[in-house]
Amino acid sequence: MRLTVVGATGGVGREIVRQALDAGHRVTAVVRDPARLPVTGERLEVFRAELSDAGRLRPAVAGRDAVLSGLGARTWKEAGVTSRLTRTVLAAMAAEEVRRLVVVSASPLGPAADADGLVDRALRALLWKGLGDVYGDLRRMESDLAAGTADWTVVRPPRLLDEPGTGRYRKVVGGNPAKGRSLARADVAHAMLASVADPATVRQAVGIAC
Repeated sequence: MRLTVVGATGGVGREIVRQALDAGHRVTAVVRDPARLPVTGERLEVFRAELSDAGRLRPAVAGRDAVLSGLGARTWKEAGVTSRLTRTVLAAMAAEEVRRLVVVSASPLGPAADADGLVDRALRALLWKGLGDVYGDLRRMESDLAAGTADWTVVRPPRLLDEPGTGRYRKVVGGNPAKGRSLARADVAHAMLASVADPATVRQAVGIAC
């Protein structure tokens, strides 16, 4: 497939690029600073652009089979960036008639699993208290997707870890795995790539956890 990755220099984005290349896909990585992308490959195109202008982004998505987004606020001070930049991506995709989009969000936006205990529910409440602005931004992004016409999938992981991926994780379409507290960024990327060709995840949120 021909894939475009936005947010390609972030932790999840780099893993998406690396794993997509390893799987034989052709990848366009959209970056602000190419020096921050440590991945190389014959099938990799590095497209330098700011995600503030849909017109400038259009060549990076034209003719692609799917767009994958690793966009996300790195700190609470960046709350607002994810929904704003995702709107630019959606506008560029619509202009080029590219429909498939897979984005990363966060598990606290999904429903608590029935099997979650008091500890997990307390952790969820604490996360919302400390990162409410960030999660509110992600909620706006998800609302924009639901109101649009793209064939989107939202992947909602819990706390992200910089560990090797295993390819073994739990997945719940429309919900969250019980007691899901962490997951390697590499496994988030794996789940996002797997969702591209999975019709069961189209216009669905997918909770994942180890």
